[in-house]
Amino acid sequence: MDISKQKEVISASKERMDKALLHLEEELKSYRAGKANPAVFNNIMVDYYGTPTPVPQVASVTTPDAKTMLIQPWDKKMIAPIEKAIMVANIGFTPQNNGEHIRINVPPLTEERRKELVKKVKAEGETAKISIRNARRDGVELLKKYQKDGLPEDVVKDGEAAIQKETDNYNKKVDEALAHKEKEIMTV
Repeated sequence: MDISKQKEVISASKERMDKALLHLEEELKSYRAGKANPAVFNNIMVDYYGTPTPVPQVASVTTPDAKTMLIQPWDKKMIAPIEKAIMVANIGFTPQNNGEHIRINVPPLTEERRKELVKKVKAEGETAKISIRNARRDGVELLKKYQKDGLPEDVVKDGEAAIQKETDNYNKKVDEALAHKEKEIMTV
């Protein structure tokens, strides 16, 4: 057993923490902050010939201006199912269908809705932090397992310290991402 096992464990833990942060950043994109953002449709599923499919995979979603989004389905038969999926998703939009495309006017967020969105954003952040802590725990457990197999104790302790440092670093990045998104949502 040598130091390469320690580096392997630290690297694997860091990779998992990175994935948690990337997932959080993707999730945060779906929270609108009062301006048109096509990413809000990434998690809205529409029934596409019996298969639940995200809206952007069955239509082009564009933003002609800061307060309007235009959804142009590639198959005209999809207009009604997309419209229904948006209503069911309950994201605060009222789709307007003219037979060719769906126009969505983005209403300004109310104070109550902004606070509700901030709560959801914080919950996403907590989920990311849990994933980061799980990566730390798994890394430390693996190091302890390697110690039983002959990895020197000082190498294990150094590895644990390095994993803890990465955990703190990623938790700080999560806090920064949340603060940025909260500021974006609360700015009128």
